Amino acid sequence: MDHTHDPSRRSWVRSANAPTTDFPIQSLPYGIFRRRGESGARVGVAIGDQILDVTGCQQAGLFEGETEAAGRSCLPIGGPCALNPFMALGRPHWTALRRRLSDLLVDEGGSGADRKRVSRLLVPQVDAKMLLPSAIGDYTDFYASVHHATRVGRLFRPDQPLLPNYKWVPIGYHGRASSVVVSPAPVRRPAGQVRGQGSDAPRVVPTARLDYELEVGCFVGPGNERGTTIDIADAESHIFGLCLLNDWSARDIQQWEYQPLGPFLAKSFATTVSPWVVTLDALEPFRAPACPRPEGDPEPLPYLDSAASRERGGVEITLEVALRTAASRERGEPPVWLTRSQFAMMYWTFPQMLTHHASNGCNLRPGDLLASGTVSGPAETEGGCLLELTRGGAKPIGLPDGQTRTFLEDGDEVIIRGFCERPGFARIGFGECRGEVAAA
Repeated sequence: MDHTHDPSRRSWVRSANAPTTDFPIQSLPYGIFRRRGESGARVGVAIGDQILDVTGCQQAGLFEGETEAAGRSCLPIGGPCALNPFMALGRPHWTALRRRLSDLLVDEGGSGADRKRVSRLLVPQVDAKMLLPSAIGDYTDFYASVHHATRVGRLFRPDQPLLPNYKWVPIGYHGRASSVVVSPAPVRRPAGQVRGQGSDAPRVVPTARLDYELEVGCFVGPGNERGTTIDIADAESHIFGLCLLNDWSARDIQQWEYQPLGPFLAKSFATTVSPWVVTLDALEPFRAPACPRPEGDPEPLPYLDSAASRERGGVEITLEVALRTAASRERGEPPVWLTRSQFAMMYWTFPQMLTHHASNGCNLRPGDLLASGTVSGPAETEGGCLLELTRGGAKPIGLPDGQTRTFLEDGDEVIIRGFCERPGFARIGFGECRGEVAAA
């Protein structure tokens, strides 16, 4: 940690000093934005209710020396603006630019001339349209919560909830990168093959069991060449930052299609990510030991294990999911909070997932997206999806207006939020990951 984490640090952007803001000066998450009414996209960092135009800072000559290469990577040269070139530079460049941006935004810091130039590069978030943070070449979704895997497994295999490989290997599947969208894009209800109980033949119908999955996303930094691996001790140097993620799922389509090769059309229609990527540097005060394994569980194999990974492989993030129905939205009522869980309880950490992904020589590239899988806690109320919370649809959730839900209905809006808190440090948030269900 360094001076950028100092909880007493304040910004001359006054909204960044509000105790409830997700984006104090200690955070500075990255995103891609476009001013409403303009066509060009730019790299920005969130500061309070504003966006600092990082591309504009480079063009204004505010970066030099060790930050100049990082600044140049934020220019839209030869294609659409995205964070991939910056992600490819590696952590020394990420850290250097973070320090420079923090110094430009700190109260009583820098010169008056710098502040004047920087103030002209602030854009209110309400005047910006957020885009995907990176050009996502590949997307892999893992299954890293043992509580989720056990609870879901029990619905379908009461005698053997966990398959024998679960505690030995981080399970994942290759998702569809082309259908990753940025919050708050709507999500259309998919149709697919569904076989009802007592029926021999499936029908093609809109899913009746549309679900969300509360997840955390991880954007890859430099990555590795094909045929090489990433050592667990070096894995964090390939993690640029984290975001919120909703892995939308059509449970009835999934139940019919997933054997023997796993999810396909039940997942590939949409995945929503939050627009801001919180860097690993910003999350440094909230690092935590990897979740302790219960007595009798196998230790990770050597390539997935290190002292550093055990001591600080986790991140303490509180995650929440809320639901707002079409009717409650029309009445102007607030969303109903459904669940809260803790990311630090994951059985597998992102360094382990990334190391395992590359262990066969698979090449990971800057801007690739990894997802944690559904984040669930040990209590029944900490389920990270409706499949868990309603016990497969057998126990509907009651809403304050008398409605119930087993799965999502058209017009429902799912809202995911996340934040980090620890005594002695500034609270930082991830913003929101929203999506509204549109009719098939």
